[in-house]
Amino acid sequence: MEGKSEIVIIGEKGSMHLTKERHSEDPLHSEIEMDENGGLGILEDISEPLSAEKGEGSNVFSREAPLRAKDPRVTRGHSCGAKKLRSRASDSVEETEARRKDKDKNKQEWKLTRQDRIELGRLFQGAVSSRDWEHAESLILLADPQTLNDALCIALDSIWFLTTRPELNGITELIKKIVANGANDFTRAALRTSFLASCVSACQSKTMSLADTVTIMAQRLHERLQECHGDEILKAEAGAKVQKFTEWALKCIEFHSRCQENKGKDFTEAFDAACFPLTLFSSSFDPGWASGVSATAIQGLLGMLVEGGADNVNQCFLEASRFGSTELVCILLQIAQRNSLDVDVDLALGFASHYCKIGTMECLVEEGNAVAFLGPLMRAAERGCMQVVQWFVNRGCRDMELCLALTAATSSSQVGIAAYLLPHVPQHVLAALSIEILKAAGERSSGSLDGVAFLLHSDFLSDPAATYAVADSIARSDDEAVAPELKAFLKEHWSEAAFSEGISSGQEHYVNFMRILRRGCSPICLRDLPLPLVIAIAYLPLYRECVKAGGRLLPQRLRGQLLEAASRLGNGLVDRGCQGKELLAVLEHHLPPFLIQSPSTTHAP
Repeated sequence: MEGKSEIVIIGEKGSMHLTKERHSEDPLHSEIEMDENGGLGILEDISEPLSAEKGEGSNVFSREAPLRAKDPRVTRGHSCGAKKLRSRASDSVEETEARRKDKDKNKQEWKLTRQDRIELGRLFQGAVSSRDWEHAESLILLADPQTLNDALCIALDSIWFLTTRPELNGITELIKKIVANGANDFTRAALRTSFLASCVSACQSKTMSLADTVTIMAQRLHERLQECHGDEILKAEAGAKVQKFTEWALKCIEFHSRCQENKGKDFTEAFDAACFPLTLFSSSFDPGWASGVSATAIQGLLGMLVEGGADNVNQCFLEASRFGSTELVCILLQIAQRNSLDVDVDLALGFASHYCKIGTMECLVEEGNAVAFLGPLMRAAERGCMQVVQWFVNRGCRDMELCLALTAATSSSQVGIAAYLLPHVPQHVLAALSIEILKAAGERSSGSLDGVAFLLHSDFLSDPAATYAVADSIARSDDEAVAPELKAFLKEHWSEAAFSEGISSGQEHYVNFMRILRRGCSPICLRDLPLPLVIAIAYLPLYRECVKAGGRLLPQRLRGQLLEAASRLGNGLVDRGCQGKELLAVLEHHLPPFLIQSPSTTHAP
């Protein structure tokens, strides 16, 4: 009886080395590989990839057996070509059962040729891949003992690619029938499927392709073999053998993945076709549609398509959220939860808020548990969508979310949104982040600083001295990160230097006016006019500019001019720390009543 070689890895005092032994030949084992047409064929040169030997530290790494020559005495009368196999596979149940009984009578002599086993293996693999259990069972009755063991391996390997409970039940029954018909090489099947399962697990990374996986595994194998002690030729043979097993396993994974993709493609398209009308015409649904029979029928249909392999639930879910199809969003949420599918509720909330679909937003938060408010809130604040901003605020936002939304509105000069958000941001948050808020608003502004001016006019820190100090700090800052436009704006209008320039400008104006009053050659003598009119001629433009500026605080330059005017009219009794409200009151007291636009008490927002 012809012998065969065996490569063994033996542990010796914690180390490893390769030895070569001789064993008697055992029955030929075959494995499955991809053929050129994408089908599965029989690879005759692989057998028992990782089987344990008796004794601690010993492990059979790989076995090889020569091809057994066909014995005409054994195969004569039992060889059937591919056409005959296909013909038998399509026979009636009665004919198949009759052949099974005849096969049982001649069990010892039953032996298929190698080509027949290859063809039968392909047919069986196709039936298993397409989940045609009835056809697979009919092929079992055509198999000889060795082919039954092949079929057992094929069926057991397919378990790692199943997706539903019915598929698992079907393959379980098929395995039972294979065993009942005579398959008995359980060790080989268990070792082979264990190896395949490990490869399937290793290939589940979404960041690495199958080709990259093969390269990494080959590298790891090479490193592992370098640790072994023994003949270099045996190392090379062992490496080639395991590499061959690995490539076979990865081809199996690729084959099953392609089968699943082809199967799911039709269901995916059907799922999209079912969702499309519901997405477009959701606004025409009756108010009670979601709880009616139609919704139940649609939910059942979509659920069946998902079970069949549709993989575009999240895509349709996002589209439904974008168009505001609240009913469909609710249905898809239920389907995703029932089938343990991931749908991006936070991204869907962003789509719904962008298009101001309030009902859909409520569904996503209440039923989908969407919690990512910051992004949609900031984008709504930037766009000036008051309805969406108010909805988020009423739902409850964190302090930092409100602060960042205020910054976004300020940078986009959405003054109305900023005015709404400002009272909702706690003062301690504003005080801690005041400089960063103004810097970020200036950096992200698109040429307009109206939002920054609004915050300063509104005394956003509720402390005039603190608000002015923040503006002056940024104006004097050497930080290159501060936008030049913002720095120039604050330096010109809101800094301490601007306040001093305002006072100087007011003094110059007073001197010039007094020169005109005393030395003017106009036919209308200003000295002869009533004093309120004289004061109006001198300070009415300043008064109107201050009223137009509005807000709780005036820009520092304007406040300096107003302070100088009020000091002249009040005989120097005006405090330097007085703000616009008090200073305007002094000026209004000396102006003719018919020129006063509004009481000074209304200047505060």
